Amino acid sequence: MSSRTDSGQRRRRFALATFTAMLAFAASAAVAWALYTDNSTSDGNQFVAAADWVAPTASSSVIGKSQGGVPGYIKQGGTYMLYANVADTGAPASGMASVNANATAITTGQGAAALSSGSFASGGIAYNYRSATLTANAVLAAGNYSYSLASKDIAGNSGTQSGYPVIVDNTAPTAADIQTTNKAGNTLGRPDLGDTVAYTFSEPIDPHSILANWTGASTGVVVRITNATGDPLTVFNAANTTQLPLGSINLGRNDYVSASATFGASGTASTMVLSGNAITITLGTASAGPSIASTTGTMTWTPSASAYDRAGNAETTTARTETGSADREF
Repeated sequence: MSSRTDSGQRRRRFALATFTAMLAFAASAAVAWALYTDNSTSDGNQFVAAADWVAPTASSSVIGKSQGGVPGYIKQGGTYMLYANVADTGAPASGMASVNANATAITTGQGAAALSSGSFASGGIAYNYRSATLTANAVLAAGNYSYSLASKDIAGNSGTQSGYPVIVDNTAPTAADIQTTNKAGNTLGRPDLGDTVAYTFSEPIDPHSILANWTGASTGVVVRITNATGDPLTVFNAANTTQLPLGSINLGRNDYVSASATFGASGTASTMVLSGNAITITLGTASAGPSIASTTGTMTWTPSASAYDRAGNAETTTARTETGSADREF
């Protein structure tokens, strides 16, 4: 009996000791957890997860001469602007901080030309960043050049993209040839609906310099042939109010019209289209006046200095006589 009593007492003492130890451990853990989860902060030891860790990128960029029109070309001493589409691609994005261009290859000292945000367009394409007007070096050899963009977001992520091209062209375009074509079935030697006049330049002309915002696609115009010495031919806008800078053509004879005539002012419009180095005019409906030239002649085209090439070089005004032997026009 005594042995069983002692054994039970020992078990009770062991259980009590174990329970006491567990209470002590729990109390110690509670103090440690309370210290670990203390909500006091230290500005110098905070850990903040970055919401945006991806650098912004430019999806497109182009250089455009100040005159507008076809982008990607400039001339030495010419003025231009840089355009870009840049976006912060973080998840979530922190927003753009800056966009700068390194254009030192074409403009000395412009290693970080700032681009400002906004709504802009060049060559019919929309952009959300553009630089101020910059000036190319006064002496800049013709050829291929490039520039780069450096963009940075508010979170401090930055990236650089390079290899954006620009062509420097310092050669002024000239008149290369002028020709007319008689539409099949029309009367040879008389300007009629469907006959054409082709102005060929030494290089592609910027269509914007001929008609504001023109892309080169077929557009309506009005042709005039004046009853005067050489029966000069000129081209006007579709409203027949403003002469276009295609210069004037002396048709080489005085009998293509018996009275000054228009083509396309009413009825079927005359049209103008640019392809490569040539602008081709197709005559529209003629007013009273066209007549049949009695014999052959040679045309002379005097260009306009208001026309310019893709780099902004003004066309020379040196007159050009049509190539080939004397013939009846139209």
